[in-house]
Amino acid sequence: MSTEIFTIFMIMMSFGAEASGPSPATDLLNRIFQNIDLRQNDFVQTLKEWLAVQSDSSDPQLRGEVIRMMGIAAKRIQDLGATAQLVNPNMTEMIGGRQVPLPPVLLANLGDDPKKPTVCFYGHVDVQPAKKEDGWTTDPYTLTEINGNLHGRGASDDKGPVLAWINAVDTLNTLKQDIPVNMKFIIEGMEETGSGGLEEIIKKYNHFFSDIDYIVISDNSWISRKPALIYGSRGNAYFFVEVKGSERDLHSGSFGGITHEAMSDLIALLDSLVDPSGRILIPGIYDDVATLTEEEQQLYDKIEFDMEEQKNKIGVKKFVQSTKVETLLHLWCYPSLSIHGIEGAFYGPGTKTVIPSKVIGKFSIRQVPNMNLSAVKEKVSKHLENVFAKRNSPNKLTVTMPIGALPWVTDAKELQYEAARRAVAKVFGIVPDMIKDGSTIPIAKTFQTVTQKKIMMLPIGGSDDGEHSQNEKISRDNYIQGTKLFAAFFLELAELHQKKQKYSNQINKD
Repeated sequence: MSTEIFTIFMIMMSFGAEASGPSPATDLLNRIFQNIDLRQNDFVQTLKEWLAVQSDSSDPQLRGEVIRMMGIAAKRIQDLGATAQLVNPNMTEMIGGRQVPLPPVLLANLGDDPKKPTVCFYGHVDVQPAKKEDGWTTDPYTLTEINGNLHGRGASDDKGPVLAWINAVDTLNTLKQDIPVNMKFIIEGMEETGSGGLEEIIKKYNHFFSDIDYIVISDNSWISRKPALIYGSRGNAYFFVEVKGSERDLHSGSFGGITHEAMSDLIALLDSLVDPSGRILIPGIYDDVATLTEEEQQLYDKIEFDMEEQKNKIGVKKFVQSTKVETLLHLWCYPSLSIHGIEGAFYGPGTKTVIPSKVIGKFSIRQVPNMNLSAVKEKVSKHLENVFAKRNSPNKLTVTMPIGALPWVTDAKELQYEAARRAVAKVFGIVPDMIKDGSTIPIAKTFQTVTQKKIMMLPIGGSDDGEHSQNEKISRDNYIQGTKLFAAFFLELAELHQKKQKYSNQINKD
């Protein structure tokens, strides 16, 4: 179907030109929703079992738990009637001086009816590190329900959403209803540490994606209490800036004041990157930033985002920007630079008076559309070298970019977004906000580039879930309503896809 024809079709759909009644059948949806409500404790129990697996992909001691978690996910999907295979990347990574094997990637198929659209769901079952002594009020690997919130590492990111998809399919099976779409799953266990090996798997098994119509990612969250659909995310360029001074650490009483200290050089370099208003000071960094269209900017006025609530939620007195629209623009449409830490410095209590021989500063620049990673790296390196040269320091400077992830953006007018909007309306009774994600979901761009398929982000996580933080949670309501949302999405997508095909065939016939 041409872009012009498809646009006409979507306009007709928006005005109900082809609708003869409720879509899909209200009685079927009601039965689905009722069954989900009746079984919600079973769904919570399964989430509890999944959260108990310490699938921290960053810890070599827990790599076996990641692999075990992949097996549990494969078995659960097989129980739906799907065929599933765990594909080994045959790769290792160096962690803590050890070569550790990468866990397998799960590829699964459920249904192959050529008359139905094929939807591929992506998710991950590895988690960020978590220990009770980090500040958790509960055991991070024991699901604890407090005031309607299901606390535990991975509850929102991303075991809860993965299970919500599975629960939606399971509900249709339980009701002996035909699943209206063909389903595929691609689930990994390395997302939290960079998705090592995944791109190679996607390229090697490109036949797995050949018949896919839509890819859906649910590894993110709303920006407020209102449901949202995401049509873009920022990329990330992560930098190490290393300054090497003396051959060994020195005593500040014996050598302070007579040596060029690596830490002093590094602090000056980091201080030159961004000003108090958040503007990046690297010359030329904004040159390639995509111009915001008037159509997109108009969306921002309608988005639900309470500045005071957000400030209270994270415990700050003020944001850099003073208005909602400006805040959202800087969160989604402009690059930002954040300083993350210094390796080699002394941390912890006490008054250690060492002069570090080598220190490494870590910072990242969130990328937005049209920014070129190679150009960003060149501009960052040139800026730091110029600042360093002015210090006349004999120390050695090294700048590297270990991570370079591109931003992702898509057309929110595509059919799968319309299906999702309708599903949100059926479950929540409102029209969702159309938003972007300020963080980085590298796999979205990878899928878009390698598979050339249509990508959508359909989140169910709340804005206060605390992914990666202490006391991560997903609310019971979001988990159960999210399961309903995915089931409704299947039905809406199948209907719209069928009508699109019918309309396209008629146009071609005429």
